[in-house]
Amino acid sequence: MNPFTMDDVIIIGGSFAGLAGALQLGRARRKVTVLDTGLPRNRFAGHSHGLLGHDHKPPLDILAQARHQLARYPTIKLVSARADSISGAIDDFSVLTGDGKSLGARRLILSYGVVDQMPDVPGFAESWGTSIVPCPYCDGFEVAGEHWGLVWSGPPSHNYVRLYHDWTDRLTVFADGHDIAPDVRADLAHRKIPVVDGRIIEIARYGGHNATVKLGTAPNVEVDILFAHPRTKPSASLHESLGLATVDTPVGIVLKVDERRQTSMPGIYAAGDLATPFLPSVTQASSQGAMAGIFAQQSMLV
Repeated sequence: MNPFTMDDVIIIGGSFAGLAGALQLGRARRKVTVLDTGLPRNRFAGHSHGLLGHDHKPPLDILAQARHQLARYPTIKLVSARADSISGAIDDFSVLTGDGKSLGARRLILSYGVVDQMPDVPGFAESWGTSIVPCPYCDGFEVAGEHWGLVWSGPPSHNYVRLYHDWTDRLTVFADGHDIAPDVRADLAHRKIPVVDGRIIEIARYGGHNATVKLGTAPNVEVDILFAHPRTKPSASLHESLGLATVDTPVGIVLKVDERRQTSMPGIYAAGDLATPFLPSVTQASSQGAMAGIFAQQSMLV
């Protein structure tokens, strides 16, 4: 491939992490192409919280403003396209897009995020991002002091119980078929946190943050907000074809990166939910994307 037609960096995924990386690279006057399918993970949320300067704004509005701001940098190209495959090695990567175009770059940043794997429970997917949320740092303040519910998903759920106490003293745990160890149940009882056994068979939504949890063997329980942590999976399989090292977390697979956000393959960096093992947020994604862009740029210095 002609090196004069090659980008410095191709970023695959144009949400918070990808655009933050593009901004740093554009300001360093590096040629960068961002490939994006337009399906950010938090598109279901009405508002995004915790991002300095953008608190309580719709996430899609924040991203639209970011893309508008990137237009002032002549070396940044935003392309609405899916990356189908990656080949090559450091200084000579090739990315084939869904529309059949082949793009070249010296470095890659993977920021295509993850997708939440919704359980087969009526009403769950429809309530995701409104009545059902995963992150207290993102949504806890708006419902502080109200009645929260937690869908138990395994041992990490015990830590969530302690964490949520900073926001509310009213919490109900839904075992949802999980075996909760006797010592954990004793601790929950000591904290005066009720445990509702039985499988959740439906989530009924009555507007706002209210959710009615319907169970097969117990009366319905109404909560003001329901916290749940369904497993996630990467939204694309490019890392698998590249053989990149991963980390298996309690909620899903993420890419393994070093302190400079580089994956197990030289020249390929990763940022955002795709490489965040715990409590992902737009703040973390933006920070990681910026650092991935900076480290990718610095790796090309001569």
